[in-house]
Amino acid sequence: MRVVDDPTIPLAQRIRGLEMPWNRVLGSTAGPAGAATALGPWHPQEFTAECVETIPEAGDMMTFVFRRMDGAPLAFRSGQYMNIDFPIYGAEAEPESRSYSISSAPTEPWTFSVTIKRDPAGLVSPWAHESIRPGTVLEMLGPVGAFHLADYDRRARYLLLAAGAGITPLMSMIRTIHSLPGQADVILLYHGSAPDRFAFADELDFLEKADFRIQVVYCLGDRKQAAKKGSAKWTGRSGRLSADLLDEVVPDANGRQVFACGPEGYLNTATDCLARVGVDDTSIFMEFFSGDRATRLEYAEEVALAGEIAEEFASSAEEYYEQQPAAFDLYEPEHDSGGAVETVGAPLEAVPADAAVPVDAPAALAEAGAGETEVDGESRHADPDGFATVGEGELTMAFLRSRVNVRVAPDVVILDAARRAGVRIGANCQEGMCGSCKVVRLEGEVEMNHQGGIRAREIDAGKILPCCSTAKTDLVIDA
Repeated sequence: MRVVDDPTIPLAQRIRGLEMPWNRVLGSTAGPAGAATALGPWHPQEFTAECVETIPEAGDMMTFVFRRMDGAPLAFRSGQYMNIDFPIYGAEAEPESRSYSISSAPTEPWTFSVTIKRDPAGLVSPWAHESIRPGTVLEMLGPVGAFHLADYDRRARYLLLAAGAGITPLMSMIRTIHSLPGQADVILLYHGSAPDRFAFADELDFLEKADFRIQVVYCLGDRKQAAKKGSAKWTGRSGRLSADLLDEVVPDANGRQVFACGPEGYLNTATDCLARVGVDDTSIFMEFFSGDRATRLEYAEEVALAGEIAEEFASSAEEYYEQQPAAFDLYEPEHDSGGAVETVGAPLEAVPADAAVPVDAPAALAEAGAGETEVDGESRHADPDGFATVGEGELTMAFLRSRVNVRVAPDVVILDAARRAGVRIGANCQEGMCGSCKVVRLEGEVEMNHQGGIRAREIDAGKILPCCSTAKTDLVIDA
C-alpha cells in the first residue's frame, strides 16, 4: 500500500523524462564519454556466458545470473531477450535453443539475468532448473527483440501489464527506471493465480516504497481463489483484466504507453480492454509468452544476428573490433587465429555450420518446441521445366513449392517478384532485420544486403532473405 503524500514534505525534484545512459554517449565523438559506447545497445552477438548465481523465485521460477566469458558487458535494452543453447543431451549432441527475456537492468551490464519458469511437461525448463549451477557455461545469441523502452522518453508515463511469467521483461523495465534519474510515472498491474505465486514480490514492494515514481497493483485473476484465501491473507485486488479494472486502477491509461506481457489469451483481453478505455494502438506494445504455432514461428524467425558486425565477430574478433568505435578497445577480449579467447585462456568453440536452429518465443513459449519446418523432399526433386512461367527479365527463379518459374531482372528484389507471381512468403520488416522471410536457396547465387536477420552459418547452409536479395544467376528456391 502506498503511503499518502504528506503536504509538509517537499517533492523530490528531477530532470524531465527518462533517458538511457547510452543515449548521449552514442552521439559523442571524442573525450572520456566515448569509452561508454561499449555499453550502448549495439547488435546481437554470439558468445558464451557463465552462470554465477541462481536465485529461486515464487511461481516455480528461477533467476539465473550470467557473465560473459570474454569479459565484455552485455549491452541491451530493457525488455529484450536472449536465445540460449541448452545442452540437455550432452556436450557432443545438438543443443536445444530457447529464448528467454532478460530480467535485469542494462544499467548493470557486467552481469545479466534471465528468469525461467519451470514447466513440468516442458523439455528445457526442467533441465535448466535442475542442471544450471554456478560455473555452468552456455552458448548464447542476443540481445533480440523490439519490445523495450525507448532510449529517450520526455513524458515517461507507463502502464505495465503482466500475467504470470510475463513479469520477466517488465521487471527489467522497472529496475531500469528505478536506476535512472528523471521524472517518470509507472503503474504495474500484475495478475497472478495465487497470493504466493507473484515472482519478485519482495523486490517490487521495496521499489514501490523506495521510489515514488513506481506503483504496484497485485490482482488475483480468480475471484473464487481470492475469496477462498480470505481478506486476512489477501488484501490485493481480484478479478480478471477488464476495462472496469483499468478504469479503477489507472483512470489515465489513455495518456500512457502500455507494455503488456503474458499468455496469448491475456494479451487478447488486454487489447480489447485498452481500446475500450481509449488507449491508441500506437501506444500499446506486447510480448507474447505463449501462442499458436504462427506466433512461435514469428519468434523463431526473429532470432538472428543484426548486421555484418556480429557475423564477422563469429569468424574474426580482430575484424569485428575494427568496426567498433575506438573507445570500445577498453573491452576488447584477447584473440588469436582461432577467434576470441575467453578470460580463462581457452578458445571459444565454433558453432557447426550445419547446426539446426530450433528456437521459440520467450519463457513459457519456449516449452512449445517450435522449430524450423523441414524441406519437403518431393519439392526438392520437382522439375521446374514443367512449371508455369511468369514475369519478364533475363534471369529465372524457380519456386519449387509454389511450382512457378518467375522471370526477373537482376536489380529486382526477390521478395517483390515472388509476391507479384503469387508465391507466398511471410515477411515482417522487409529490410533484412527480422529474418521472418528466410527461405532456402537450392541453386544459384544472390546478392544479399541484410541488416542482421540471418546467421552466418545459415548463409553457409544456403538460406537467404529474399526481402533484401537480388538474383545474380538463375535460382532454384524452396518456397
